[in-house]
Amino acid sequence: MHGRLAAACLCLASLAATAAHAQTVASGHRDILLQADHSWNGVAYEKYPATRPELTMIRLTIPAHTALPWHTHPVPNAGYVLEGQLTIHDRESGRTETFHQGEAFAESVNDTHRGETGDTRTVVLLTYAGTPGMPTSVPAKGEKPEY
Repeated sequence: MHGRLAAACLCLASLAATAAHAQTVASGHRDILLQADHSWNGVAYEKYPATRPELTMIRLTIPAHTALPWHTHPVPNAGYVLEGQLTIHDRESGRTETFHQGEAFAESVNDTHRGETGDTRTVVLLTYAGTPGMPTSVPAKGEKPEY
């Protein structure tokens, strides 16, 4: 009986030590990758839709030497280049900007644009602040979907 009691006490002590370790409280370190009130092409964000929000996050892989179809986004969104580089072209103004691996960017809303890759494939993490049922990307007239 004493052997079982000793084993049970040892087991409880082990669990208590594990629980104490798991309960360490500390603040994490944050790096703000992007904080913007306007898109990469300088256009200010105006407002959010007035309905329930829905966040969507996608990982988009684009082959090397590829231009995406022209498109718009109806809601604010942010991108982060995981691999490669992405050059974004604004159709109306002709403005372009290139974002490299490890860089974040604020996407444009309702401006027709497209991304283009370089010599390697590009992988981008995109986060959209939309509403249920709202598309994240809308093809320009006569264009294929972006994804």
